[in-house]
Amino acid sequence: MRDDAKNIETKTTPAAHETLKFHFTPVDEPRPDQENPHAKRTTHVPEVVEALREQFGEAIGDVVVYAGEHTVFVDKAQLREIARYLKDDLGFRYFVHCGGVDRFTDEDRFEVIYNLVNIEARKRLRLRVRVDEDDLHVPSVATVWRAANWNEREVYDMLGIVFDGHPDMRRMYMPEDFEYYPQRKEFPLLGIPGSLPLPAQSPGGDLTMDPFAAAHGSTPVKSYEEPTEEPDTDDDHA
Repeated sequence: MRDDAKNIETKTTPAAHETLKFHFTPVDEPRPDQENPHAKRTTHVPEVVEALREQFGEAIGDVVVYAGEHTVFVDKAQLREIARYLKDDLGFRYFVHCGGVDRFTDEDRFEVIYNLVNIEARKRLRLRVRVDEDDLHVPSVATVWRAANWNEREVYDMLGIVFDGHPDMRRMYMPEDFEYYPQRKEFPLLGIPGSLPLPAQSPGGDLTMDPFAAAHGSTPVKSYEEPTEEPDTDDDHA
């Protein structure tokens, strides 16, 4: 082997892997809400929290305040009554959205989060409901706010939480016979081979049972390629 070839081989040999340095963001000391530069008056609603406590007592659980923003934990058994009171009596008529979270804990594993707005008063409120894995049922608020309909269906589709009283409780993205819930923490990032057959990658081919075959250690099916055509010649048109 020539010297210049040896030099090229040496230069292209990958270097040893070096772990990237992680720069931690310094944490500010706690400050009172009135001095927090991120605090907003629209999300600071102590009067709403007080009204909820007076009306529902122990059904109103922990109240978390961060950057002047109130988050209220409520008992799911009285969720629909609390929702109706917030809309009819306290003016929270605009349902922004709701979503679900898998906390991956032994108790109260899941949460459903609701974001509400009182447009006239320019106030925002976040509700949270804890849901145990052994009782995946939450009262639907779609009869209070119609906008909750598809949001609750999405939470059901992704996490398996059932909203009792929903007018159309069925999956939104995944097939009805799909056995899994993709946003649960135990669901693999690359999916479960064979759980969701996809169209064939070539005409007349078999269904694609694993969209990430190479990642799971098998040879992926080659994508379809158009057949090569011979270029036209003068003789063909003679």
